[in-house]
Amino acid sequence: MWAEKGTRPRIVRQQQFESAYIFGAVCPARDFGVGLILPYSNTESMLIHLKHISASIPKGKHAAIIMDRASWHTTKNIKKFLNITIIHLPAASPELNPTEQIWQHLRRRELSNRCFKDYMEILDVCAIAWNNFIHEKGAIKNLCTRKWACEF
Repeated sequence: MWAEKGTRPRIVRQQQFESAYIFGAVCPARDFGVGLILPYSNTESMLIHLKHISASIPKGKHAAIIMDRASWHTTKNIKKFLNITIIHLPAASPELNPTEQIWQHLRRRELSNRCFKDYMEILDVCAIAWNNFIHEKGAIKNLCTRKWACEF
């Protein structure tokens, strides 16, 4: 916060340390996304998310999911979905994952610089932010389409 030298401005400061995690996946070709808000970011949460993604893939279709190398993305347990292929990015290269722009977009538009009264408000705000994004016509396609991905 900027303030005049020698002053002590009063600002609202978050006191609790609770968090939630938005797990999201998008299909730029269909301008479609699915997401979950979960209390932890771990292997169990990732499996729940992948099950949700798998169920949303149209019958007869196959999804390729781009992931970084977080420990919960690389466990052998996630190989069990027949309609999903996981493509792991090289280490330390988040710029190659188009969904990273979604998280920046959500923070910039709806999630940053806020104080929440409790965990339920965190969940509500995350759900509203995600739903606003996926229901905005063309938002997924505009943020996540990559020419190199369309050539296959």
